[in-house]
Amino acid sequence: MKIGLGSDHAGYEYKELIKSWLAERGHEVVDFGTHSNQPVDYPACIRPVALAVAAQEVERAVILGGSGNGEAIVANRVPGVRCAVCWDPASALLARQHNDANMISLGQRMMTGDEALAIVQTWLEAQFEGGRHWRRIQAIDTP
Repeated sequence: MKIGLGSDHAGYEYKELIKSWLAERGHEVVDFGTHSNQPVDYPACIRPVALAVAAQEVERAVILGGSGNGEAIVANRVPGVRCAVCWDPASALLARQHNDANMISLGQRMMTGDEALAIVQTWLEAQFEGGRHWRRIQAIDTP
């Protein structure tokens, strides 16, 4: 799978951890930055990832920050993106199964590295289950 990654400085460490983990499992990773833990304005690193998801240049994406909230807000402003803030594997599973989340946002300050990897793994392995609400979501989501 081709997966985009993006973070601000507060999520940089886990972005690098997730990038290595994904590559070890054979995924193609596109890193949109940031490339250090030096302070950066997070929308500059997050919006390009969301645009790549919307344009189907990457299949899915993981974005990171201190809490993950601001990053998800930026991503969800892009039509075609469904980004969920996830804090544990259960939230990642439901985001994929019920909401067809094509992006997840994680907060480096909110979890351990092992927890972040478990969340990413669960989300990647989960399948969208569809459902009666999906037609309404698609209508809202279509640019």
